[in-house]
Amino acid sequence: MLLSELQERERRFKLALRAGIPLLVLIFLVLYALFFQDENLTLTLGNKFLIAGIVFITIYFIYFLIELSVQETLIDQTTQGFNQKAFIYKLKHYKPKSLVLLTIDNLSTLNEHYSIEQIDLLLYTMVHKLNLVFKQHGLENVFIGRLYGAEFVIALNEENEQIQSIMQKYIAENKIINDIEVDYKFSIVTHTGEDFEKIILQLKDIIAAQEKDTSGSQEANFIKNAEEISQVESNIITALKEEKLLLSFRPLLNTKNNQIDIYEISAKLKSETIGDILPRVYLPIINRLGLGREYDFILFKHVVDLLPLVDETIAFTFNLSPFSLRDKTFQDKFFAYLKEKNIDPSRLIIELYERKAHHNLSSYLKTLNSFRSKGIRIAIDNFGSSNASMEYMKHFKFDLVQFDRDYVTKLDDTNTYAMLTSLVKMSKDLHITTVAKWVDNESQKKKLKALGIDYLQGFGIAKPIAEKTLIDKYN
Repeated sequence: MLLSELQERERRFKLALRAGIPLLVLIFLVLYALFFQDENLTLTLGNKFLIAGIVFITIYFIYFLIELSVQETLIDQTTQGFNQKAFIYKLKHYKPKSLVLLTIDNLSTLNEHYSIEQIDLLLYTMVHKLNLVFKQHGLENVFIGRLYGAEFVIALNEENEQIQSIMQKYIAENKIINDIEVDYKFSIVTHTGEDFEKIILQLKDIIAAQEKDTSGSQEANFIKNAEEISQVESNIITALKEEKLLLSFRPLLNTKNNQIDIYEISAKLKSETIGDILPRVYLPIINRLGLGREYDFILFKHVVDLLPLVDETIAFTFNLSPFSLRDKTFQDKFFAYLKEKNIDPSRLIIELYERKAHHNLSSYLKTLNSFRSKGIRIAIDNFGSSNASMEYMKHFKFDLVQFDRDYVTKLDDTNTYAMLTSLVKMSKDLHITTVAKWVDNESQKKKLKALGIDYLQGFGIAKPIAEKTLIDKYN
């Protein structure tokens, strides 16, 4: 049985006692006053009705209080774990040493293909299996709470790597529950302190960092220290305020003239305390703090200020968040700064990458067109990796498409090669410039050139260069 179920039973029992004892005392006093003071005890019809009425009122009152308490239950009705409100309250009193966030990554997809009853049973089974795994490792007082539909938090008084091994064991053994395939992600924070709501947000940041990590590294799964996370967050805010960006420039080779005339920009934040901070670490935190538009504008200004320092034939491609692009205030600042600096806007290429098409696609495409009307070019990154990229392609003519890395790294696969061939042909028919990234060797380079791809980027073409090297090269 879950700890939440035991505590809910205990709570209801205490409530019943608190309600019942005063009523039983009252009944005793009434009966004593009516009957026991008179030596001749007679049960008349009226007295029987009185006793029955008292008993009925007592039972009804106790039942009413218990029903009323259900509205303030500790239990999540689907999983029988703690609900969000009760869980946060319990954390403040329990003060656990470690928190684990477990998410079901594909729950939205499962909701589309299974009934409500099947999903509810899946979640119920999942929580009870999770509780069982911890008990098998000798951990009894484990709090399991459900925050939102796909998010579950586990609180426990352990701070060692056993937690990670338990979670990995659970995931390995429960990838299929009730014949339903489940995709999980998890993160762990230790030395939690007392600001649990903030720590839960930090756990979400770690999960988001895992999603942004394209290297295949499992580093984000390891246990994180809450104090270190807070230090990272503080350094990110400081670096942003001081506009400490560290840019590197990946050369794109023009296959028509064999020249480098576009550089793709990747950014990090500089910190004197903890070193360079990667985007997959700082972007989730910046977005959570509502600083995404501020960061994008700082990056944009930095790029614009660089353009006069390199040849006029050079263009820069860089990523801006769709949320920033759709923001009216950001647009006004963007175009005002562009006008102030008086540079050729075609030298700026904004990269877009979204896994899902925007819910108001028509409005979003008008926004993109407002940028293109100023001469700025628009590229779609990781093209062919999701349905969203194809959906955008149907309604918007991009200037560049950058193919997903799998098309380049798996060129020897017959299916992959055939799909890339068709995507290149489609792009050519639409007069869209094509880019293949992650080119690492001569064999890939030859095949991609034979397909007629316009630009190649990767270690097989040239290594990324630092900002100072770029300026020295052209100035």
